[in-house]
Amino acid sequence: MQPLLRIAGAWPYLMAIFLNAFVDLGHKIVIQNTIFKSYDGATQVVLTALVNGLILLPFILLFSPAGHIADSTPKVRVLRLSAWAAVAVSLGITAAYYQGWFWLAFAMTLLLAIQSAFYSPAKYGLVKGLFGKPRLAEANGLVQAVTIGAILAGTVAFTALFEHWVTPSASTPSDLLRHIAPLGWLLVLNSGLQVVALYRLKLDEAQPAATPLTWARYRSGTALKNNLSILAHQPVLRLSIIGLATFWSVGQVLLAAFPAYAKEALSIENTLVLQAILAASGIGIALGSLLASKLSRNRIETGLIPLGAVGVAVGLWCLPLLTTPTSQALNFVFIGMMGGLFIVPLNALIQFHAADHELGTVLAANNWIQNLSMLGFLVLTALFALAGVDSHYLLLLVASVAMVGGGYTISKLPQSLVRFILSFLITRRYRVDVHGLENLPAQGGVLLLGNHISWVDWAMVQIASPRPVRFVMLKNIYQRWYLRWFFKALGCIPIERGAGAENALAAVAEQLNAGEVVCLFPEGAISRNGQLGELRRGYERACKHAHPDVRIVPFYLRGLWGSQFSRSSSKLKELRNAPLHRSVVVAFGKPLPKDTPADVLKRRIFEQATHSWQHAMEELPSLPEAWINSVKRSPSAPALADALGRPLNAGQALTASLLLAKRFRHRSLNEATLGLLLPTSTAGVLANMATLLAGKTLVNLNYTASQASLASALQQADIRTVVTARRFVEKLSQRGLAVESLLEGKQVIYLEDLQAGISRFERVSTFLAVRLLPAWLLQALFCYGRNADATAAILFSSGSEGQPKGVMLSHRNLMANIKQTSDVLNTQHDDVVMASLPLFHAFGFTVTQLLPLIEGLPMASHADPTDAPGVANAVAKHKATIMFGTSSMLRLFNRSPKVQPAMLASLRVVVAGAEKLDDSVREGFAQKFGKAIYEGYGATETAPVAAVNLPDAVGVHYQQVQKGNKPGTVGMPLPGTSIKVVDPESFEELPTNEPGMIVISGPQVMQGYLNDPQPHRTGPQKLRRPALVRYRR
Repeated sequence: MQPLLRIAGAWPYLMAIFLNAFVDLGHKIVIQNTIFKSYDGATQVVLTALVNGLILLPFILLFSPAGHIADSTPKVRVLRLSAWAAVAVSLGITAAYYQGWFWLAFAMTLLLAIQSAFYSPAKYGLVKGLFGKPRLAEANGLVQAVTIGAILAGTVAFTALFEHWVTPSASTPSDLLRHIAPLGWLLVLNSGLQVVALYRLKLDEAQPAATPLTWARYRSGTALKNNLSILAHQPVLRLSIIGLATFWSVGQVLLAAFPAYAKEALSIENTLVLQAILAASGIGIALGSLLASKLSRNRIETGLIPLGAVGVAVGLWCLPLLTTPTSQALNFVFIGMMGGLFIVPLNALIQFHAADHELGTVLAANNWIQNLSMLGFLVLTALFALAGVDSHYLLLLVASVAMVGGGYTISKLPQSLVRFILSFLITRRYRVDVHGLENLPAQGGVLLLGNHISWVDWAMVQIASPRPVRFVMLKNIYQRWYLRWFFKALGCIPIERGAGAENALAAVAEQLNAGEVVCLFPEGAISRNGQLGELRRGYERACKHAHPDVRIVPFYLRGLWGSQFSRSSSKLKELRNAPLHRSVVVAFGKPLPKDTPADVLKRRIFEQATHSWQHAMEELPSLPEAWINSVKRSPSAPALADALGRPLNAGQALTASLLLAKRFRHRSLNEATLGLLLPTSTAGVLANMATLLAGKTLVNLNYTASQASLASALQQADIRTVVTARRFVEKLSQRGLAVESLLEGKQVIYLEDLQAGISRFERVSTFLAVRLLPAWLLQALFCYGRNADATAAILFSSGSEGQPKGVMLSHRNLMANIKQTSDVLNTQHDDVVMASLPLFHAFGFTVTQLLPLIEGLPMASHADPTDAPGVANAVAKHKATIMFGTSSMLRLFNRSPKVQPAMLASLRVVVAGAEKLDDSVREGFAQKFGKAIYEGYGATETAPVAAVNLPDAVGVHYQQVQKGNKPGTVGMPLPGTSIKVVDPESFEELPTNEPGMIVISGPQVMQGYLNDPQPHRTGPQKLRRPALVRYRR
């Protein structure tokens, strides 16, 4: 995802708000320091409160016009006009400084505040349009940090220059202003720079207001009443604004009361020291805001709200207990940091929940309530001071208010406290990314429907959603006494199986009609194979009783299959165990009507699966990097075996490939591609991995194709060097392939020759490096193929219908398909893969070669897939558990009398692909061997697997069966893969069971065809194909 600062307009916008805050704060600092130097006691407190009151007053009186203008006028234009006004006011202020007109300069604080009253709603209203709805919290954290940075910079710069220019002889306000008059030009300069920055922003769009603002409506208060009514109907907006108002009101009292307290209790006379202590709170707010931004990546982390509220209260209670400037400064940093955690999600919630056409009005209302509250607190502060109340007691009063506010926040947002606890626990191990947050409606009833992959799915959804979510859960779990209080705090809805479910569904409809968000997992059980199971139709019955405006939002959870909370195998849990943080993606789809049928809903969930997998695959390493990581996990684990040589463990296999890679690289320095003419064998696999380690694009040549097709492949891929073996060349020549003439003019590397040239010292030193060096160092020293977006392999079609086509597959395409296939296979500790398919075949290249290497599974190779007895012997010898083949190859097992059932007894999964599975082959295999064949579908262009049937899975407690296999179909799309059937002409999606063209999308879809400027894609990562198969929808 694009970093915030790289978004167009981000830098000019942030510079403008920095300069605006710098100017506003600069003049305020000058006036406050003048008051501090000239007055004492109650007079000082009252005048400080008064100058703060002048800043607040315009936000109260101009609430309606400021909101109206921000909604009906382009916000960038409002900012520009306000900036020009700041230039004019700064010039007036500068003149007052030079003349020593203190009271005029004091009064001109009001003019600066007026321009800020119009500037503020436009400034915050632009955040959503500029940075996007999903990144509101991130952007608000950055905006808050920049604003506080400006306040700190203004505090330091203006206070330091004030102290530098002021002399002991200057005792009256007029004398003080004359001494520091040049500061006025600093105000003018920064106001001018602000204008320049704002003209770098593109004008946004605005809609005319439905009801124009007239003087009569403003004077009578009708406009005020109408604008505030927006808040009355939205509790989230109201509570968020009350929280912000409380925080800033407490801050205003603190700023007004602390200087007198510091002077009396701490004996602080220097304004620089005083302002440094107060500025420490700004440092804290900036740090807290940046932390909130980091913790709210692509979501709004409302769990920070109760934490911040309690933290602020604790810090305020500590204020009167600390006696040194240093301890006070550190405490102010803490208070500010907690405040940053508190206000960033509240600001984001306001922007998220406010409708676009009302955003300016809502933000102006926020300013109005905040400033009215702050003004009220300042008036009380002044009255307390005039009544002779000591500043010490004022600080205790402020702490008490903060404590009450924190308690109120927790009582009104109990789910936020639960959410914070969940976030704290979950994010220790998981990193949650949210996609499509803009698709979650800010108001109204929403039914969230998605896949159920683990025990903690509900926690991930709650963390991802800025709105409180009510979950539907089994009643027998809900009623457990030690959990009920927790589920009740979350607002869960208990449901039981059978007739009692109707009451729960009625409760779901009731909550939806009340405008709540309800989450239901329509599968009814946790997945046992990593796939999305059959969707139950209970949600449809609940939606029948819901209001027409209720919306369904599909979602997909990616990253929890293979976690400790999933039903995956222990082997897969080991493979997917991340060393630090496990990445989890929650992807929300576009809202759907409440009457959306289950088959359409399922396709929409699959679409979100594709989006989430696309994002997750961006973090995958290249193939050789992934292999090194796998080897370092278990270097002594069995890896490769065939009938020709001794078995190799993972460390030995990597050592051999590194030795070959060094020679491949030196022999083909200026070549991008390397051709390989090798069978499915240990040597062939090692050469493949050596080519990838050398940073080359490999091309496994199809030795069963015609001489012309092979020559075409060599020419298209610009292959100048071919790796082969003398024994294999002899066999091919015996079969009638003129290898010598085919490779004429090419550099031919024979593996036997390379093996003879490797010294014992090099073998031992490389082996020791593999065993002793960490994975990252091995990758840095020996791996040249580290770009996951580079083309890893070019696979050619047979050329039976003309020139063979070269399909370009990147490291990321292949890694994605490996992870997808491994997930659905739910790999076991005792799994051994039988590899007999040719390496030039996409099925053999990815699934029976790369998958076992990357996932750390032993692989047994047999060079001839048509030698059914030989393959069966290898299965029996190595206790293979997973075998892949084509329908034609599996037919040979049925027909061969030499292949006995006991030879295939160890197999737990047999998958057929590359061609349609014949019913007679399926039935014959089941009858002879007692094994089911699971049909799949794919293409070279999809690296190759796109869909597959799986074994049925049975639940432990409820004896539910999750259907994975449906004979006569090619199964379900792989996780992260979306398959649509569309009209070939219009590309509109067709209803279920309608014939048409399939569109496959997913991270495994090819980069494109070699030397073909028109790849067969309809968009990013999509492939079009005639629909010749049936898949399960």
